[in-house]
Amino acid sequence: MTEKLLNHRAEGPTSAPPLLLGPSLGTSYALWDKVAPELSITHRVVRWDLPGHGGSAPGLIGAGATMGDLAGLVLALADSLGIERFAYAGVSLGGGVGLHLAVHHPERVSSLAAICSSAHFNGSKPWEERAELVRREGTGPLVESADARWFTPGFTVPELVRDQRDADPEAYAACCDALAAFDLRDRLPEISAPTLLIAGREDKATPPPHLREIADAVPGAALVELPGAAHLAPAQCPEAVLTALRAHLGGGARRGMEVRREVLGDAHVDRAQSRQTPFTARFQDFISRYAWGEIWTDPTLSRRERSMITLTALVAHGHYDELAMHVRAARRNGLTPEEIGAVLLQTAVYCGVPAANSAFAAAQRVLAEDDDL
Repeated sequence: MTEKLLNHRAEGPTSAPPLLLGPSLGTSYALWDKVAPELSITHRVVRWDLPGHGGSAPGLIGAGATMGDLAGLVLALADSLGIERFAYAGVSLGGGVGLHLAVHHPERVSSLAAICSSAHFNGSKPWEERAELVRREGTGPLVESADARWFTPGFTVPELVRDQRDADPEAYAACCDALAAFDLRDRLPEISAPTLLIAGREDKATPPPHLREIADAVPGAALVELPGAAHLAPAQCPEAVLTALRAHLGGGARRGMEVRREVLGDAHVDRAQSRQTPFTARFQDFISRYAWGEIWTDPTLSRRERSMITLTALVAHGHYDELAMHVRAARRNGLTPEEIGAVLLQTAVYCGVPAANSAFAAAQRVLAEDDDL
């Protein structure tokens, strides 16, 4: 892996909606070990390491780094993976990166979740002091207090404490510099992505008022507070975090179902839903989330144009039952019978006369039924 990119781990199907997961200061992408595999059932999950943490090269940032520098590294990683637009969830510093992206690069962020994070991290002084300490003595002095800062009494995750110990001092200090300079409170109302805030009731580093402040400022934001959770909630309360994230990330499926009904009609969708079984449930979710929630909602093409493309593709592959359904959809999307006929005539040239002949027969039956209503 090139040292110019953040170290990362990708899970889930490449065709699924992308979801980037950001870590907190002092940890690696192992912070998401109990959450990412479950999220990868429905998403292309990419979790990444901060510079000098886990497998990321220390030299990716230097002294005086900003949250914008870290956000730039995340965008470079996304670009390298061919990901243009993504959902994002991050913990603490990782959440701050997400807030920066949502404000400064709104076209890239489809939804945002900030977990145990803040729009500011208690001013610059504590982070300047910590950066100075780490540059002078390394991360060792922070290891003994890691459990107290991250978890409730009696709970620990040795792998994450080891991440704190193994972090590169200069890169860690540069991340402290980014936290020291970060204050996005006056820009929060500009965030347009659907936003979820998750607070740990026992979090001493970014207590619930920090998340409430964001929720109050971001239009339409939702706030969830987790009893018994401290700063690293995905490690300590993975099921609760999963429940909140699934509900938040399911927005694409909900919007997809709305569009599916608008295009295909309630009667068709109701029949499809009534025939759903545990065996087909994930396929139905895939259709709603990806085909209807991602593709049909893309404003680049109008629904009229999408109907014409869909009719052509169905003729080309001989899917005449589906063609009948999409002839009805094309009428809902504003195509006239004459325009549908022109599309099918075009298919005669490029898909063959026999295919177009079958397509005209199927379309004529549908249009005749519509005339009888």
